[in-house]
Amino acid sequence: MSQTSTAGDSVTTPDYPQLLGHPRPLWMLFMTEFWERFAYYSVSWALVLYIVAQFFHGDPAGQGWAAGIYGAYTALIYAASIFGGYVADRVIGYQRSILLGAAVMAAGLFTLLLPSKPLMMLGLALVIAGDGLFKPNISTMVGQLYGRDDPRRDRGFTLFYMGINAGAFVAPLLTGWLAATFTDTPMQQNYRVVFAAAGVGMLLSFLWFWFGRRGLKGVGRPLPGMENRLRVLWVLIGAALAVPLIYALLAYVGADGLQWLLGALFIGVAAALIIEARRHDRVQLHRVIAMLIVFGFSVVFWTFYFQFGTSLNFLAENWVDREMFGGWIFPVGWFQSVTPLAILVFAPLLTLVWGMFARRHAEPSIPRKFGFGLIFNGLGFVVLVYALKELLGPTGLIPFWPLVLCYVMQTLGELCLSPIGLSMVTKLAPPRFVGLAMGGWFLSLAAGGDFSGLVARSISGTHGMTVASALSGFSFCLWVLLGSGALLLAISPLINRLMHGVR
Repeated sequence: MSQTSTAGDSVTTPDYPQLLGHPRPLWMLFMTEFWERFAYYSVSWALVLYIVAQFFHGDPAGQGWAAGIYGAYTALIYAASIFGGYVADRVIGYQRSILLGAAVMAAGLFTLLLPSKPLMMLGLALVIAGDGLFKPNISTMVGQLYGRDDPRRDRGFTLFYMGINAGAFVAPLLTGWLAATFTDTPMQQNYRVVFAAAGVGMLLSFLWFWFGRRGLKGVGRPLPGMENRLRVLWVLIGAALAVPLIYALLAYVGADGLQWLLGALFIGVAAALIIEARRHDRVQLHRVIAMLIVFGFSVVFWTFYFQFGTSLNFLAENWVDREMFGGWIFPVGWFQSVTPLAILVFAPLLTLVWGMFARRHAEPSIPRKFGFGLIFNGLGFVVLVYALKELLGPTGLIPFWPLVLCYVMQTLGELCLSPIGLSMVTKLAPPRFVGLAMGGWFLSLAAGGDFSGLVARSISGTHGMTVASALSGFSFCLWVLLGSGALLLAISPLINRLMHGVR
C-alpha cells in the first residue's frame, strides 16, 4: 500500500491489479478520455471551416471571425476546468463530476447539428460547461492511482496521454470521411454529420466510465459530507445557469475581452494556491511558486500550438498542394490526425528515453522538458517559414510535406510538455487543492487558446490568409517560441531549487 492524496486528505492508495506494469484502472480512464478526445478533435478540425462555409458562404473574409470564435471557445473550454476542479474537490467528488460533464457535453454536441449562429453558440456553451466538469477531474484521477512518490507516475501519465490520443487520431479520419461521403455536393462537406458523430462519442465516454468505475475501488468517490445526491442536482442547476453566461462571453465578449477575464482568474487561482501553501511550510510555498512560473511558459507554448485549429487549418485548405496520386485530394481534416499519430509513435519511445535517463539519475527536470517543448514547437514554424519562402510551386502552393513535418515537430514539443505538466501538478500542488491546481494548469491552456485566436485573426487579416500574411505570422511564432525555450532552459536551475527535489 502507498500514500497518495485526493481532494481532501492523505489516503491509502488501493492495491490495484496491474496491467503492463501500471494499475488496471489507468486503461479504463484513458478509454473514457479516448471518446472525449474523439469528440473534441472532431469539432476542432471542422469548426472554423464550418463557420466560413455555413455563415460566410465560403468567403475567406470570414476566417478572422471564425478564428476569434475558435480562440474564445478553446479558452473557455479550458477555463471552465477551474470551476470543474473545485466542484470535484469540494462538492460532489471526481466520479460524479465526470459523469455529469459527459452528459452535458453530449447535449451540446447534438445542439451543433442545428444550422444557425445562435444555436451554434448555445451548443458550444453546453460543450464548454460539460467539459469543465470532465477534463480536469479525469486527469487528476490518473494521479490518484499512484503513490505521491511512485516513480511510475510520469510514465503513467505519458501512457495515458498516448492512449487518449488514439481517439484524436481516429476522429478526423472517420468524421472527415463521413463529411465527404454524406453530402449532396462533392465539393462541399457535411459538417453536421461530424457533430453528430462527436455526440455519439461523448455518449460512449459516459457509458464506458459508468460501467468501469467500480474498478477504481473508491478512488474519486465523494468524500465524507459530499454523499448527498441532491448536491449533483445543485451542480446541474449551476451548470444550466452558467450556460447563458458562457454564451454571452462567446457571442459578445470574444477573444479580445476574455484575456482580461482569464488574467483575473489566474490571479485568483494563484492567490488561493499560495495561501494554501503557506498553511503548510516554506517548501510547499516554493513548489507552488515554481509551478506558477512554469504555467507562464505553458501559455506561450499553447498560444502557438493551438494554431492547428485556425491558421494551420486555413493554410491546409488554401495554400497546400493536397493533390495525391491519381488526382485524389487529401482532406483538410486529415492533417489533424498527424499529431495524434505522431504521439502514438513517439510517446512510447520518449517514455523509454526518460526511463533510460532516470536509471542513470540523469532524467531532465520538469522545466528543462518544458524548454525542449517550446523549442520543438518553434522548429515546426521554422519548417513552414522555409516552405513559404523557398518552396512555392507554379500554382502558388507549398508542398504537402512541410505541414506534416510541422505537426510532427510540434508533437515532439507537446510530448515534452503536456503529460509532464499534468504530472507536475499532482506533485507540486498542495494536497487539498490538487483539483484547483489542475484547473490552473488548464487555465494556462485557456490563455494560450485565447491568444491563439488573436494571433490567427491577425494572420488572416480582413480578407483571409495570404502567403505574405502567413509568412509574417509564422515568423513571429517561431521567434517567440525559440526565445522562450532558451530563456526557460537558462533559468531551469533556479526553478529546480524551488521544487526541492521534485523531478
